[in-house]
Amino acid sequence: LSPDCSFTCHYRCRALVRLDCSGPPGASDEDDGDEQVLEKDTNVDEPSEWEKTELDQTQVEQRIKEYNSQINSNLFMSLNKDGSYTGFIKVQLKLVRPVSVPATKRGPALQAGRPHTQGVKRRTSFYLPKGTVKHLHILSHTRASEVIDALLRKFTVVDNPRKFALYERSEKDEQVYLRKLGDEEQPLRLRLLAGPSEKVLSFVLKENETGEVNWDAFTLPELHNFLRILQREEEEHVRRLRHRYARCRQKMQEAL
Repeated sequence: LSPDCSFTCHYRCRALVRLDCSGPPGASDEDDGDEQVLEKDTNVDEPSEWEKTELDQTQVEQRIKEYNSQINSNLFMSLNKDGSYTGFIKVQLKLVRPVSVPATKRGPALQAGRPHTQGVKRRTSFYLPKGTVKHLHILSHTRASEVIDALLRKFTVVDNPRKFALYERSEKDEQVYLRKLGDEEQPLRLRLLAGPSEKVLSFVLKENETGEVNWDAFTLPELHNFLRILQREEEEHVRRLRHRYARCRQKMQEAL
């Protein structure tokens, strides 16, 4: 049990854990301070102005031409024959907690005198560097949940995708607004409707903060570990209460 972050693991697994409890390298209390003051979260059920807009095929084609004429890179959008379109979105990863990636260690084993290697599945945890950005080439009908899956695969993250959420970020009147995208929303469609400006619209991957803990997103070992931690906290709380009342009872007896 780490005294800094309360991370708990099996004693045999300690050597496998690579967790910097002091936080991400270079992180401090001042990181993102200005932005945190300005950020305002909106409810996932509140549709953005982009989500309300409907385009026919002619309007989509015209929007794509306008979009391509405004960008200063080769990350163009392309209209397909079936009416769909492809393009690039940029996603900034702003994760405050470490992610898990697989680490395979192959060790020799002996069976009937024949040596062979056997893969042992292991995990290691680390913080993604601050300001990590990834470009994805997606389709117009690619959903937000599929974007999250693709990002996790790019970084070989083995955590449950439901632990993460894709957010729409916009700046207006010196105020930063964040809106969590629904699983079925289409990021490339939002990108086309908003245009190429990152201030008008950008995408951010963050932890899925719903206000309530989504226990279904955790594995069985993690849930069992949480139960053990809760039991220890409960036992410690009961011990302190008993000690408090015992002291009070002792003082009353002394006064008598």
